[in-house]
Amino acid sequence: MSRTKIATAAYPLSWFDSFAAYEDKITQWVKEASDCDLLVFPEYGSMELASLGGREVAADLEASLHEVARHEEAREKLHIELARRFNVHILMASGPVFEGERPVNRAVLIGPEGRIGFQDKQIMTRFEREDWNVVGSPGLKLFDTPLGRIGILICYDSEFPLLARILAKQHVEIILVPSCTDTIAGFNRVKIGSMARALESQCVVVQSPIVGDVDWNPAVDENCGAAGIYCPPDGVWPESGILACGELNQPGWVKAEIELEKVAQSRRDGRVLTFAHWPESEACPFKG
Repeated sequence: MSRTKIATAAYPLSWFDSFAAYEDKITQWVKEASDCDLLVFPEYGSMELASLGGREVAADLEASLHEVARHEEAREKLHIELARRFNVHILMASGPVFEGERPVNRAVLIGPEGRIGFQDKQIMTRFEREDWNVVGSPGLKLFDTPLGRIGILICYDSEFPLLARILAKQHVEIILVPSCTDTIAGFNRVKIGSMARALESQCVVVQSPIVGDVDWNPAVDENCGAAGIYCPPDGVWPESGILACGELNQPGWVKAEIELEKVAQSRRDGRVLTFAHWPESEACPFKG
């Protein structure tokens, strides 16, 4: 039976005086989880690189986006080297990428052989829309890897069941949810959304949040969450729907080993068949 060991980060942001200091931090984090096959970092974890522009740049919403984006190539190169060195797959922390006038929020998936692909956030939060002007980039992708069929829903995207259903129709087995939330309510929205997506799609959902506060960037000044790995409570998996969950606001890795065959078993022979029965909900008429 195919097994995949997953590590998901509750990740605190740091101030850096050099890119080398960032390299040291990421290398240490990857090393600590190198006993796993798949390592997941959070949404906007790359914003710590705004510190390389100095206090004035880091404190400015617009300038900080550009400062982080200019390091994207070097950041990706670092993760490619680490994935190869430790023979792991890594979902890089998401961050701003400019391919037009305004940036998208992009998470890049890396494997031991190099870059696999990227997923951009679909639906933007009020802060991203109204204050930051980070834009969505429509289109979901499926990544066929030796670890399983992987999809990515960045933070707010996990709160919309039809997005996950698009991936489920492609027989996704693992959905990665990098997140960045500034309140317990926000964290719970993403956590509950992630657990609901695991229930509906009868697959594994992995949440990775930023944790801890910073005093130098207003976009990520307050961060609240706990890393978690969720599953459908359908008789095949733990009754809680939780494979592993960290403590609230405690930095570090949360790890769990999954058997991919259980995803197929859930969808084929679970006590409920939410994945198979979903079309009945779409066909249900309104009778007012």
